[in-house]
Amino acid sequence: MRIARPSRNLAAAVHFYVEGLGLEVLWHTTGAPPGEHDLLMVGPRGGVRHLELTHDPEPLEPTPTVDDLLVVHLGEPVSEDLLRRLLAAGGTNVAAHNPYRNKHGVTVAAPDSHRLVLCSRTLSA
Repeated sequence: MRIARPSRNLAAAVHFYVEGLGLEVLWHTTGAPPGEHDLLMVGPRGGVRHLELTHDPEPLEPTPTVDDLLVVHLGEPVSEDLLRRLLAAGGTNVAAHNPYRNKHGVTVAAPDSHRLVLCSRTLSA
C-alpha cells in the first residue's frame, strides 16, 4: 500500500519522517524534468507500505483537514524521546479532532500540516 500526497518541501519532509519518526528513505528524486515532479518515498525498513510525498514544479498547496491522518500503531505508550525528535524535526503537537486519538495517543502536525497520529494501541485485523 502507498499513500501519496503533495509536499511544500521534501527536505523538511525527510527531516520529519526520517530523523523524527525513524522511517527510512526508500526512494528520493530531485531536479525532475519539466512536466514531472520530485518524489520522496519513506517507510519502515523492509516494509510493504510507504508514504509517497511529491513536489510538483507548479507546487500544489497541501490542504489537509483535521481528520486527514496518518496513524501509526505503536502497541506501546508514545515515548517522550520519539515525541521530542518529531518536535525537533519541525512537528507541532496538536490536539486531535477526534477525542479517541487524544485518549490513545499523540497527534503531531508535520511541516506540511499533514497530521501524524502515534497510537499506543495495536492494530488488529
